[in-house]
This record gives sequence, C-alpha cells and structure tokens, in this order.
Amino acid sequence: MTPPPPPGPLLLGPLLARLRLAHGWSQSRVAAELCAAAGVPTLSRHEVSRWERQLRLPGDFWLGWLAVVLAVPVDLLTAAAARTRDLGAPPASGGSRPRAALLALAQRWLADPRAVLLPGPPTAATREAAGGWGGPVRLAELRRLDDLVGGADLAGLGAYRLGRAVRSMSGRGPSARRRLLPELAESAQLAGWLAADAGDAAGALGTYRLALRAAATAGDPGLAGHVLGCASHLLTGSGDPGNALVLARTAYAGARGSASPGLRALLLHRVALAAALAGRAGAARQALDAARRVTDAPEPGREPPWLYWLDGPELAAMAGRTLVALGRPRPAEAPLHAVRRRSPRTSAIYGGWLARGYLQLGEVERACAVAGEALLDAVRAGSPRALGELAEVRRRLAGHGDEPAVRRYRALAATAAAYLPRSGPTSGPVGRRTPEGWRTARRPPGGATGSIPTG
Repeated sequence: MTPPPPPGPLLLGPLLARLRLAHGWSQSRVAAELCAAAGVPTLSRHEVSRWERQLRLPGDFWLGWLAVVLAVPVDLLTAAAARTRDLGAPPASGGSRPRAALLALAQRWLADPRAVLLPGPPTAATREAAGGWGGPVRLAELRRLDDLVGGADLAGLGAYRLGRAVRSMSGRGPSARRRLLPELAESAQLAGWLAADAGDAAGALGTYRLALRAAATAGDPGLAGHVLGCASHLLTGSGDPGNALVLARTAYAGARGSASPGLRALLLHRVALAAALAGRAGAARQALDAARRVTDAPEPGREPPWLYWLDGPELAAMAGRTLVALGRPRPAEAPLHAVRRRSPRTSAIYGGWLARGYLQLGEVERACAVAGEALLDAVRAGSPRALGELAEVRRRLAGHGDEPAVRRYRALAATAAAYLPRSGPTSGPVGRRTPEGWRTARRPPGGATGSIPTG
C-alpha cells in the first residue's frame, strides 16, 4: 500500500518524487509503468525527471495515468499541478538565473533531503560562488560580528571567510572533506545572509545554492531547510512572494522531520509571511497557527547553535509583521514595539512594518515618527536590507499629500540620504573596493551601535 503524502499543500514536483520513492521506484520504472498502462511507448525517464524538477508540468492525459500508476486520487495530482502553476513554476520561468537555479536545486533536495549534492573536491564553480578571499576569521566570531554590524560592512568579510572554507577542502581525501562539509555549509549560509543584508541578491542566491548543496551532502536537512528559509526571506523582501512561498514550503517539508522546535517555528513564519504577501491569507493564517503551536511546546537544548538569536519576542515580532501584511495592524502593534529597542537593525526592519501598520490605521503622524526613527537606525545598522520596508513606507506616504508630519519625514530622509548604506556586490573584504565597485556607505559619528540578525 502506498503511504499517504505528507499533510499540507505540496507542489507537483516534490509530490511525484515522494510518491515514486514510496514505491521504491526509479524514474525509469515510473516511465515504464506509464508506458505500459497508457499504451504509449514513447515516454522516457527524462520526461519524468522534468516533471519532478518542474521544468515541465504534465497535461491532463499524463496526470490521469500518473494517478493510476502511483495509486493516488487524480484530484490530488491535479490540485498540486494547479498550485504549482499558480506559484509560477516551472522554476525556469521564475526570473533571474540564480533564482531559477536555486528553485530547481530545492526541488531536487526535497525529493531526497540527504542526497549527495556536492560530490568530490571543490569545483571551479564552487570556488567562484565562494569568492576569491581567505583569512583568519572564525565562523562563530563572524556570526557575533553580525550582531553588531550590518551587511554593508560585513558582506565582504563573509565572502572572505567562505573562500577560506572552500580552499580548506582542496587536496583532502573523501573522509576529510566530509568532516569539513558542515563548516562549509554554515560558512556559505552566513555569507549568503550577509550578502542579502548588503543588498546583493544575485550573490546571495548563488551562495545559498552552495550552502544547500553542502548541507544536504553533510546530511543536515535542518541546516538545508534554514538555508532555503533564508533564501525565501530574501525573495519576500525582493518583491517575489510567489517563489518565496515555494522555497519556504519546500524548506519546511524537507526539514520538519529532523528540525528543532525553534527551526520549525521559524520556517513556518517564513511560509506565513510569503503567503500573506502573495495574497494567500488562509495559508498565512494556517502557518501562523502552526508556528504558535510549535512554540507553545518548547524543547530546551534542542536548538542548533546557529539559531542562538531566535527567541520568543523575535518570533512574536515575526507574527506581527505577517499580521500587518494581512491587514490586521492592531494586534501587531505590541510585539513590533517590543523588539524595536533591541538593536538598530531590528528597530529599522520592524519599525518599517510598524509604520505600515499605522498607515493602515490612518495614523499618519505616528507612522512618520516611527519611520523617522527607523531611518536613523538603518544608518546606524549599515544594512541596505533594513531600508526595504522604509522604501515601501515612503511610497505609501505619497498618498498623504503635504501633511506636516510627511514633510518632516521627507526632510529627514533627504538629510540622511548621504549616510544610508548602499547595496552592491560582496566579493571583497571589508572596506576594499573591488572591480565591481563594492564599498561601504559613509557613516555618521558614532557608527553602528549593535544589531541582531533579524529574520
């Protein structure tokens, strides 16, 4: 008897792969079974592979025969196909090349979360994704630096550290490389996070791809899910909630069996925010409820060290952010306020969401006051990512004419413009100009005063 598919909405590619693996079949066996059942001898395993990777979607004819061969209701497959189509699959149609490559790799990982996706010694492509730098900086130290300094100042150092991790694997035997894989995966995840915080979306997506390969090959589906959750968060902030939702759901489906309670809650919040911004209010509410149930039953001591920053107030603020995206700003006010004094980056990011909430309530003066504080905190943090929500606030303020509070905020924004962190490539160490022109922003007296890696 074929085991039922896991609960919750699935895309067609992962669903087909799971059903095939439940039978213990190869893609060639599925193709042979389909040919025998349908009486059509021309289908090959390559077409089955394209369906699982969502490079193509099967039509109604093959969906019907897939249901027969895999012993599942046809409605299950047609619903998954419709959901995949609605979310923008196949991945090849998803936009930029790094984005499409990561989406395709994510589907491959979900089909087998412990697959060897990074075989052999580092390749030229791996070294290119890691950047050309190396140096004596510890991974734990770099994570703690991210608590204090934003991506505009740290992204080059992230690439610096990742290059060292890649080169440490060169010339090693298989067993030694496998021991080094966890550090490579964590280095790539952090480097991708820092690049995203610096506004280098393409560089971050390429680095996340390396992180996913390394985490999967190291046999750590929890870290692999976290990598995809970070990538989902990047796409959410880049105006692509549809593909962000694909990545967030893929991350949760692949990692939840081995993930700690905190990681499960975090990934559910990634799903909730992407769903809310994609206009899927029901899915967002379901994810919020599921995240709340997970955090109501914590299991101390089970969280991985790279989630040291995640706690109850941070999760509550994430829920508040999603509530604003759902048009429910009043219950979001208290949790968003509660975390704003933690650090400049936290204040800037969640302050932008709080300002949006006040605008939804028609409280323009309070929105401008919060947005002004968040703008100054974005300068202190050195985080181009923190400016994203403020750009949305400024766009929404355009509909409020020349109210005094709006004029004051615009004047503050004009004054602060010279000090705002700038986005750019992250292929060099801190403060050094690269051929692509990466550089840090000018900083006002006092500089950065602290930052937490806000989700």
